[in-house]
Amino acid sequence: MRRTKEDAEKTRLKIIEAALTLFSRNGYSNTTLAMIGSEAGFSRGPIYWHFKNKDDLFEAVLAYSQEPLEKLVAQARSGGLSPLERIGGFVRSWFVLLVEDAWFRQSFEILLNKTELTEAMQSTLERERRLTQSMIETLASLACSAQEQGQIPQGQSAGQLALMIYTQLMGVTQTWLFAPGLFDLNEQRGFFAERLLRSLQQP
Repeated sequence: MRRTKEDAEKTRLKIIEAALTLFSRNGYSNTTLAMIGSEAGFSRGPIYWHFKNKDDLFEAVLAYSQEPLEKLVAQARSGGLSPLERIGGFVRSWFVLLVEDAWFRQSFEILLNKTELTEAMQSTLERERRLTQSMIETLASLACSAQEQGQIPQGQSAGQLALMIYTQLMGVTQTWLFAPGLFDLNEQRGFFAERLLRSLQQP
């Protein structure tokens, strides 16, 4: 029985891998379940065993970018480090995911550059908006605590600082995913992280 479950999970992951490849290459609308099945080496039968339809499979694909970011939020909220150190950990971990986790990177690219945001995507978009709000609220709370502890100047509101952090991370991400030949993120991630963190400490 356990072997059967293992085989089923391997099949599911192979389908997701094929979907990541094709959604990334062709976009959501130009990819069919038949194409995904062919890429994965299956008929559509195994796909429908694991996923209700293309939208359900698409949500599973996007979870590979959403779930790691949800974990980053949870880590940033946990104690043990100073607020500024937790902001730094969030920023650096964001870049680590982009550079080192291919499925995270592909999933993020599909959401940002390869998806037509229609009503059919409503549940996915709602989850993405909740995640964005959660990240900004977490960063604002950390910025506020850092200000109270004297780690960050009081000149700007914590909410403004949180928006700056998030939009700078998204700006680097969107630019690199759209034009990866423009710069080597693996080489530049330290520079981006340190410049962002240093800007928080300027009056």
